[in-house]
Amino acid sequence: MSVESDEGGAGAPRSAEEVKLPEGWAWATVSEVLVGSDAGKSFKCDPRPAALEEWGIIKVSAMTWGEFRSAENKALLDNTLVNPNYEIQSGDILVSRANTVEHVGAPVLVGDVRPRLLLSDKSLRFMPGSTVDRNWFVYWLKSPAVRNAIAAKASGTSDSMRNISQSDLKAIVLPVPPAAEQRRIADALDEQLARLDEIAQLITHARAHATTLRKQILLNAIPEPANWPEDWQATTADQAGAIDLGRARHPDWHDGPTMRPYLRVANVFEDRIDTTSLMEMDFSEGFGKYRLLPGDILLNEGQSPHLVGRPAMYKGIPEGVAFTNSLLRFRAGDNVLPGWALLVFRRHLHAGRFMREVRITTNIAHLSTSRLKAVEFPVPTLDEQRRLIAETKGRLARADALDVFLNKAEAHNSALRRALLAEAFAGRLVPQDPHDEPAEDLLKHVRAEREAAEAERKAARRAAAQARRNNRSGAEQPSPEAAPQSAPTSRTPLPEGEQTTLPLEFTE
Repeated sequence: MSVESDEGGAGAPRSAEEVKLPEGWAWATVSEVLVGSDAGKSFKCDPRPAALEEWGIIKVSAMTWGEFRSAENKALLDNTLVNPNYEIQSGDILVSRANTVEHVGAPVLVGDVRPRLLLSDKSLRFMPGSTVDRNWFVYWLKSPAVRNAIAAKASGTSDSMRNISQSDLKAIVLPVPPAAEQRRIADALDEQLARLDEIAQLITHARAHATTLRKQILLNAIPEPANWPEDWQATTADQAGAIDLGRARHPDWHDGPTMRPYLRVANVFEDRIDTTSLMEMDFSEGFGKYRLLPGDILLNEGQSPHLVGRPAMYKGIPEGVAFTNSLLRFRAGDNVLPGWALLVFRRHLHAGRFMREVRITTNIAHLSTSRLKAVEFPVPTLDEQRRLIAETKGRLARADALDVFLNKAEAHNSALRRALLAEAFAGRLVPQDPHDEPAEDLLKHVRAEREAAEAERKAARRAAAQARRNNRSGAEQPSPEAAPQSAPTSRTPLPEGEQTTLPLEFTE
């Protein structure tokens, strides 16, 4: 049996000879298991979520995380524009057609849902035939083969956002089991994936504990100022070293004869400098003032309030690097080890000390040079600094080892999830039953439902056209008994002419 179609199949075999299906299964495109589909509509919205009594339009984030999150919505500005045909109902299968690279095409099966929520222009509603198990279909849309097919077809000019057209989604080829086996597969996946979900939750909780542990280690490394030992010198950051703000960026320096790399706030994380993405500017003058030396501590000057002052040590790689005015540089004095300065600043970060010094503009917190200079800074003897640095590194290493273990556990959990879905849709998760009605019969039934729905749509279009002609001619309106069909519901694809077109970037 050939599975080639007019629309073409993305990321799937083109004939049964390439991949042998279990007995009773059949190849089909997504469009061949659907009675219809709806593209959402664009509405003018307020950024705030809709109140329960208001109409709202769903955001793509409502479909991103594997469950339908009805609270992820925006309030409509003009309720007179509401078309109830776009209202989301329990049992709907929604697909995100515009989303991040990771989540474009993400499906979700709607459970209980509040009324007055509408499909957006960045989402689709798929309506499978009555013989297609909806849980099975959503699991298939989440399977590795489908995710790969969507990734191959998704387009977009942004590095992070992608779009997938309705026609590309409906052209993907899928192996269709008999209806009874679909239910068995969905039940088995429910059970097995629930166990993996429990493991994922345990990993999440363990990560939170590791974060708390790391914070407590840093807080315990250095006491509060009132409890500093008597032999520690109580100074300020300005007295312990030199503090400077980086060079401002300017259009005149985008090009020039002496281009050099520089670090900015996007490169500096806690105890880590990311050099995978460095920018350059012309340093024909002033490079010496802003050149970084090994042991320099860089702190975020502008960040979100809880991250401002986030510090990391520059260790000389790469060489010849400067820094911008989104960063502050601390260069330790003779009686301060760079590692001790990093430890002090990390402790201040987790103790919320920097937050007491910031000034916030447009949701960005700024730590000025003058305010950092005044922050308290303890200076033990050099031997004591070395001892405390070594002890703290050892304790943090154990927390880091826990993170490594959790990363491996998470990767293993994700691999098991992918393998489980792949086995399910290769017919190896549950046994086949020769008494099941073959998938070919299932597809014939869906085809009959689709043809009946199309006949209903055509009748509705004819009735609407006749009504318009009667209105123009002033003729007597037909009686209600003469109307061939009622208005479409959310379970029936919208008549031609009522499907909305999307903005250019989402059209085929």
